[in-house]
Amino acid sequence: MQKRFTRMFLLNKRFIAYPIAIALLIGAMLLGISIGTVSVPVLTILKLIGSEVLHLPFMGKTDPMFTTIVMDIRLPRVILAGLVGASLAIAGAAFQGLLRNPLADPYVLGVSSGASVGAVLVLFFNLSIPFVGMFTLPVMSIAASILTIFLVLFFARQIERSMRVETIILTGIVFSSFLGSLLSLMIALTGEELRQIIGWLLGSVSMRGWEYIGIILPFFIIGSGILLFSSKELNAMSFGEERAQHIGVNVAKRKLWILIGGSILTGAAVAVSGTIGFVGLVIPHLTRLLWGPDHRHLLPLSILLGAAFLIIADLISRTIISPTELPIGVITSLIGAPVFAIILIRRRKERRG
Repeated sequence: MQKRFTRMFLLNKRFIAYPIAIALLIGAMLLGISIGTVSVPVLTILKLIGSEVLHLPFMGKTDPMFTTIVMDIRLPRVILAGLVGASLAIAGAAFQGLLRNPLADPYVLGVSSGASVGAVLVLFFNLSIPFVGMFTLPVMSIAASILTIFLVLFFARQIERSMRVETIILTGIVFSSFLGSLLSLMIALTGEELRQIIGWLLGSVSMRGWEYIGIILPFFIIGSGILLFSSKELNAMSFGEERAQHIGVNVAKRKLWILIGGSILTGAAVAVSGTIGFVGLVIPHLTRLLWGPDHRHLLPLSILLGAAFLIIADLISRTIISPTELPIGVITSLIGAPVFAIILIRRRKERRG
């Protein structure tokens, strides 16, 4: 009877979770589009989206100034922030599930730093891969992020054959520091591109436009698709790799796909927005606390809440000391660093207890 009641309670929680997460995302998007130097009424936003995006004939005309502000500046910025936040959040949730540790995320594991090095190499040398064109930046960023995660795992295995999670995380932090030094070296050697690279590294979705949405969207669909299709296997692996093998999971193959999926998402996000830390740490952890560790729900809910979180963080970054705009990475780090410390302290207390 008690098990049945617990199951019903969890089902009700998850049933409520999706409307709440969707409402938060829609609210964040409307706030992000509405608030700025020029305020745009919510009704005007809805009319513009209806007429310009959905092409509904009965929405009527709006002020051309509002049309330009919403369609050319704020809407693409909000959508891009949402895609970046969703990418980092689902990648963080997958890495945490795979490594069975809430401290794991693309930033801590060094994947973000690897992606940054790949992207800065493109900017530094002005590279363009034949037949790839505008996708050169995300392709190089993704390749570097995949290479980084495999190097982290390789060196963690050399240090300790059992590859404890703490060893992997510490190796990731070491790699992150080393790659950060490489970035500093490239910045020191840069001439005219210095401002562009530093501004990009601090993290921003400002003045990116619809082109950048076109760059990240295919990688977001591929990466999130890989991870969502791996949700059952992540549930199985959360109880240990041996148990997962006993119930028929090809652990080595699925682990490889999860790492590739997370790296694709991280690399594409970093390519279009720069290094934005702690989103993949904070959002999955809070989602897990609110609605449980089942990855069939944790991953899609992390997408929705990660998107809403980064849209709000971007809104704060451009309005808190307006007209000056803070890098979005500063806002996420101010929120994420204390949460990281709280998680670490809680884990220490649980172990001692």
